[in-house]
Amino acid sequence: MASIFDGVEKGAPIEVFALNKAFLEDTCSDKVNLGVGAYRTEEGKPWVLPVVKKAEKAVVDDATLNHEYLPVLGLDTYAAAATGLLLGEDSLQIKNKNAFGIQTLSGTGALRLGAEFLAIVMGRRTFYYSDPTWENHQKVFLSAGFTDGHYYRYWDPQLRGIDFDGLISDLKKAPEGSVIILHACAHNPTGCDPTKEQWVKIADVIEEKKLFPFFDSAYQGFASGDPVHDAFAVRYFVERGFELFCAQSFAKNFGLYNERIGNLTVVQRNPATTAAIQSRMTLLVRFMYSNPPAFGGRIVGKVLNNAELRQEWMESIKTMSSRIIKMRSLLRGELEKLGTPGTWEHITNQIGMFSYTGLNEEQVKIMIEKYHIYLLASGRINMCGLNEKNVKYVANAIYESILATKL
Repeated sequence: MASIFDGVEKGAPIEVFALNKAFLEDTCSDKVNLGVGAYRTEEGKPWVLPVVKKAEKAVVDDATLNHEYLPVLGLDTYAAAATGLLLGEDSLQIKNKNAFGIQTLSGTGALRLGAEFLAIVMGRRTFYYSDPTWENHQKVFLSAGFTDGHYYRYWDPQLRGIDFDGLISDLKKAPEGSVIILHACAHNPTGCDPTKEQWVKIADVIEEKKLFPFFDSAYQGFASGDPVHDAFAVRYFVERGFELFCAQSFAKNFGLYNERIGNLTVVQRNPATTAAIQSRMTLLVRFMYSNPPAFGGRIVGKVLNNAELRQEWMESIKTMSSRIIKMRSLLRGELEKLGTPGTWEHITNQIGMFSYTGLNEEQVKIMIEKYHIYLLASGRINMCGLNEKNVKYVANAIYESILATKL
């Protein structure tokens, strides 16, 4: 008997998850996973932050807590702490009640909620994203109701850095009211961030063209080890008086990948609009997933709202960011020691979890098939997959792959 589902076509695999599956199935003892975007220790293992373990235990042992529904917009103490981390505890916008947070299903959920609000409530249809960007940006916005997506130039393969002139030129062409997706820090996938002076020029264009900035902050504190440094761009825009959205994720900087804990920070000029915005956000959440889970929010809220636990968390993010910086230095050193064709300063100039190596698809194919080193076709690698035991092997594979394609 025919099924109503017979005509359903199989969807394309999600590259990073397909890559991870292939890595897990690979029996080679020298295999290396540089694809999946998650922190790994020097031993190549996931790391549960000690402070997270403490907070988990405190939550579990708290006899006053139960499993009742959270409010639709989430746990207030958590959302306020997340917003304070982003904008600064002394933020005038917070004190003046011009900013508030909404608990979401990680950063992706914050992007989707913000995009749906802009499309459905505000009638926005045009958005811009960097070329390249995290592949889910386009899909989230198009699925939320946006119809007109454009890229702005970002990566210059020759410079192996930001094409800043191209970026500014493309933003100047954006129609008034367009939503501009900006990476707050540790740009994914390139690892290249604008300088403070360049952020000023980007803000000038967005202000002049009356565009709407939508920041994505997935790595605050995790990128440099300093949450204040990593929040510079968002705080600068807010201090200049911009109204904006910012999607926050606590997957990387708390190691809470599967708890799906995020926040959508809303900054407005007039606190009188808060009730209306929250009421429409409430309906959007109700129609999507009704309300968020409590456990992850309670963990992050407990850490950020307790001075002792917060300090311990600060030490943890310094541990993670320092290891990544060390791996960048070791990889660059090994590549240069081998005399690998090209320049490799960009490896240490970039920041955060990811590096856009400059490897092309043919070279990536060799890396995977011959050396069992798994990375995205774009040449993006997760620096956390490197350690002192495998960095020479990876560097040699890059060297050999480049030579093989230059013959």
